[in-house]
Amino acid sequence: MANVDAKELEKFSELAHRWWDTESEFKPLHRINPLRLNWIDGQSPLQGKTVLDVGCGGGILADSMARKGANVLGIDLATKSLRVAELHAMESGTENIAYQEIAVEDLAAQRPESFDVVTCMEMLEHVPDPASVVNALGRLVKPGGWVFLSTLNRNAKAFLLAIVGAEYLLRMLPAGTHEYARFIRPSELAQMCRDAGLEVQGAKGLSFNPVTQRYALGADTDVNYLLACRRPA
Repeated sequence: MANVDAKELEKFSELAHRWWDTESEFKPLHRINPLRLNWIDGQSPLQGKTVLDVGCGGGILADSMARKGANVLGIDLATKSLRVAELHAMESGTENIAYQEIAVEDLAAQRPESFDVVTCMEMLEHVPDPASVVNALGRLVKPGGWVFLSTLNRNAKAFLLAIVGAEYLLRMLPAGTHEYARFIRPSELAQMCRDAGLEVQGAKGLSFNPVTQRYALGADTDVNYLLACRRPA
């Protein structure tokens, strides 16, 4: 059985046509994408790199990494989202990018140690077995390569801000986007990474200021956070 939740796939498939609408439910992803992209590029310059984006959805991050000069493969199991990503790449003339409908574990079996950089953003909290995904990421990256992840912390503050605040009060996301029980503490994710043969290099928190309507990267990992890991050479 694929490591996928059918309800989660259906949820994102229903919204697929809105992926590239910057004022849609995906507005937060568009707003945070430059922060994520610059952070990744700062750790491992993307120019000329072979990159895999796991759980790429409509291709927001994958497309931007290709425009930084990387050769990018985006994978997902949501067919409609992938079609949207392919159409956007065609319409915008993005080069060096391809998409494939395949589970990350299956790709790891087919193409181990194939990528200089592997990203997995905003996906782990939507799958039944995140450790299986992280293990596959560790197998896909080349020795010396980088793995970048992002997800949501599991604590009272994250519940209040990411679910009650973002989904029900501010309506930044559709109600039901996240399930609190699937949030992952940084210590838990770091252990998954170590179990997958990866060394944690650093972490960043992602915060939102409702007054200025701005996102920023910083030291506060209480809610959204990103982790940078490296496979030993």
